Amino acid sequence: MFEFGPNLSANYLQIASVIFFVIGFANLLLQPNLIKKIIGFNIMDSGTYLFLASMGYIKGRVAPIIVDGVQSTEAYINPIPSGLVLTGIVVSVSVTALMLSLTIRLYKRYHTLNLDEISTRLNREGL
Repeated sequence: MFEFGPNLSANYLQIASVIFFVIGFANLLLQPNLIKKIIGFNIMDSGTYLFLASMGYIKGRVAPIIVDGVQSTEAYINPIPSGLVLTGIVVSVSVTALMLSLTIRLYKRYHTLNLDEISTRLNREGL
C-alpha cells in the first residue's frame, strides 16, 4: 500500500501551487479560445505566486516590522518573496489587461475568439 510521508503533508502549499501551475499551463496549451487561454495564464501565475509566498513563509515568525524593540533576524520572515509576489501581481494585471485588449481587437477584426480559425484566416489572407 502506498503511504504519504511526512514531507508530503508538510509541503501541501507547494503541491497545490504545482497543481495550479500544471492546470493553467495545460489550459494555455490545449484551449483554442483566447479568453480561456488568458484564464489559464492567470491560473498559472497564481500557482507561481502561491509557490513564492509559501517558500517565504516560516512558521512561528512574523512580518519584518520592528515591534517591541525585537531586532533579531530570527524573529522575522524574509520580505523578498513577498515583494516579488506583489510585483508579479502588478505585472500580471498589466499583462492581462494587454492580452484582453488585443483579444478585443482580434474579435473585432475576425469575429471569433478561436485561435485556430484566426490562424486559418491569416493563412488565407497571405500574412
